[in-house]
Amino acid sequence: MKEQLDNGKVVSFIPKGNSMLPMLRNGEDVVLLKKTEDRLHLSDVAFYYRRETDSYVIHRVVGFQKDGSYIMLGDNNVTKEYNIKPEDIIAVMTAFYRKGKMYEATCFRYRAYCEMLYWIRPMRRLFIKVKSKVKRG
Repeated sequence: MKEQLDNGKVVSFIPKGNSMLPMLRNGEDVVLLKKTEDRLHLSDVAFYYRRETDSYVIHRVVGFQKDGSYIMLGDNNVTKEYNIKPEDIIAVMTAFYRKGKMYEATCFRYRAYCEMLYWIRPMRRLFIKVKSKVKRG
């Protein structure tokens, strides 16, 4: 995958996990990634390497730190990840497929989703915490 990205190719993969729900569904949707040398923007979805856990993650940029690192958060998570360095970023999501329909990261519907997510994040965090407590019973 890294070789293809380094050669300028767009790479697809099927994400595992629930951290990006409701946008990306575990084992169902297909994500398209492309390497970028540009600085990421707020709401970009990045594929990166997390050194602390020796794992690869796909999460959204929700902030920036003074040292130039990113603050990341899965759409379905409540705990932000700090200190994600630009060199940890492998690629950025350019689009995803759901049920055969493509949603580009530049299309109006996707950008509207990102905007809505930003504004409802405080309520969504509360909803996720309550849902988690109810499941634990």
